[in-house]
Amino acid sequence: MRRLLLAAAAVAALVAAGVAVADGIGGAKTTKSVAGTFAAASANVSTRTCTTTDGKALAITEARYSGQASGDPDLTGPIVLKARSVINTTDGVGVVDGWLRIDVASGRDTTANYSAVYDHGNIAGLANGRAHDPSARLVANLSAGFSAAGGFTGGKFGGGTSGGSAVEVGPGRCAPAAKPEKSEARGTITALSGTSITVAGLSCDIPADKSAAVNANFKVNDRAEIHCSLVGGQNTLTRIERR
Repeated sequence: MRRLLLAAAAVAALVAAGVAVADGIGGAKTTKSVAGTFAAASANVSTRTCTTTDGKALAITEARYSGQASGDPDLTGPIVLKARSVINTTDGVGVVDGWLRIDVASGRDTTANYSAVYDHGNIAGLANGRAHDPSARLVANLSAGFSAAGGFTGGKFGGGTSGGSAVEVGPGRCAPAAKPEKSEARGTITALSGTSITVAGLSCDIPADKSAAVNANFKVNDRAEIHCSLVGGQNTLTRIERR
């Protein structure tokens, strides 16, 4: 998995307001400033988590968000955003990438791909796509409050969007989950109480939900085989059989 590191730099190549231009910079016929706002709540959220090899908690979420956009005509209408967020929840930084569509009332939808930096609950990045007018390209600063579970709040296309932060996406990976240490013993029960059992010199705590059954079916001097796992630094009984 990827490792996320906060870098002390502003996101480069972002302009102060959203811009729609004709397709192809060299042959542009018009360039005009546009702006809009949006909010979108979550649906169909799928999240998985892990711990990276450098000890950071990582949350990877894929989700669909829907809501409403308003502003210039090409930025007004129901909005759908699909997003994949990769967030280092230990340090509060990450990246959010995806695709958006605004259902413009007068005809063809406005669509764009976007890529943004996540920094402690906020995103700032760039949206690049095509506006409702089929001959217009949309290049816009995009910013919003964001949570993978909740969605986008206070979103902006242009309108004085701040430069935001920067992150470095490194080559790290998620560490494999540590397997619990296990132990077992077979022999005579030399000690037994409501909270612990000892067999052949191995002592293990008895979980509260197993205590009644163990004490009802076993007693000191019975022969048994016990299996235990290390839980919170204590050997804890997971299985007991008569031998």
